[in-house]
Amino acid sequence: MGMHGDHDLGHTVAGWAGTTIAVTGCAVTAVALAAGSSTGLWLGGAVVVLAALTTWLLHLAGWGKAGGPRPVGKQHWRVRDTSARLGHPDCLGCRMAGRGAAAAPSATPAGSPAPTVSGQPS
Repeated sequence: MGMHGDHDLGHTVAGWAGTTIAVTGCAVTAVALAAGSSTGLWLGGAVVVLAALTTWLLHLAGWGKAGGPRPVGKQHWRVRDTSARLGHPDCLGCRMAGRGAAAAPSATPAGSPAPTVSGQPS
């Protein structure tokens, strides 16, 4: 049992890296705002975008986690998620990468005629 009990708070390499980069980007933006530097504002915004991309890529590489709690043995933040290659169910990031949405089975049962397009001969 860890410091937080049996709760899976989602501490992952992707989460820590993305948060660190995003905080840095926000700090750059804040300093630029106080200094009146439009270049610094753009730079800080670019760093925040970099944080989102880094987090997403690390998630896809297996350093993130699926939604919901993980098994107790896999809750350490440095445990890689081996199911990430197939995509996580209900995960927007995985769907954006073309993962996780299994091909829908055919709605036509075996042995029944295939649907025809109206206006064309069968």
